[in-house]
Amino acid sequence: MKIYINKVLETAEHLKKRIEKLPFVGLLTGTGLGESAGSMDISVSFDYKDIPNFPVSTVQSHRGRLLVGDIRGCTVIAMQGRFHLYEGYSPAEVAFPIRVMQELGVKILMLSNAAGGLNPGFKAGDIMIITDHINLTGANPLIGPNEDRWGLRFPDMAYAYDRDLISLAAKAAQSHGVQVRKGVYVGLKGPSLETPAEIRFLKTIGAEAVGFSTVQEVIAAVHAGMRVLGFSTITNVHDPEKPVPATVEKIIEVAKAATPELEKIIRKVVEKINGTQNS
Repeated sequence: MKIYINKVLETAEHLKKRIEKLPFVGLLTGTGLGESAGSMDISVSFDYKDIPNFPVSTVQSHRGRLLVGDIRGCTVIAMQGRFHLYEGYSPAEVAFPIRVMQELGVKILMLSNAAGGLNPGFKAGDIMIITDHINLTGANPLIGPNEDRWGLRFPDMAYAYDRDLISLAAKAAQSHGVQVRKGVYVGLKGPSLETPAEIRFLKTIGAEAVGFSTVQEVIAAVHAGMRVLGFSTITNVHDPEKPVPATVEKIIEVAKAATPELEKIIRKVVEKINGTQNS
């Protein structure tokens, strides 16, 4: 644990020396959604491979860049690409960027992912605001010794996704005429996609979208005391009675098509956050 903490501190210090103003908001984008940070006025960017101790994205469409800049007057640090358990990373490695953001002073984390829809009322291209999650990865980034200055040993997850931010995102979408859904996201380890029987099971336990990311980062963020807002772009809707094979290429295509609307919502939310922060 000590080695891990020292690596986080080393990485944070490396970035602090190169960032003019420390970020208040962190943005983490998933498959096909890297351009949702497109409205940022970028002051500095880093390739993951050039950041000490930082993992490297191996997944298609994950650009592997860390951006720092301004969105509507608020300093934001944005990750274009994340890390997954199925790439071989440990839960702590997946959550490593969250710990670095914590050391940089980030108070609000916004995440986006590409997900399969489980709610039959959803359609491909929908944006779902995550209201809660189910962790079926069998993993947790808090396993092991607790670093008390980072957070409590047993963080409460009752309000993992901030209610006020959820409301703010819904109003932001409405102001732009963007229809959004709300629902529960279930995280699996992957990388194999779900069988029809698994889809039936996931629907039975209350999940409305399924993917291979997000839950590890959110657990670490809640432990860190951050307020969290999550979005899933629904790239396809599962029908276990009439399964249609999904391809990564199609998932990326649908996610990219939804990016402009997601970007509008994120930009508006950040604007409101900044206004509240400065009032």
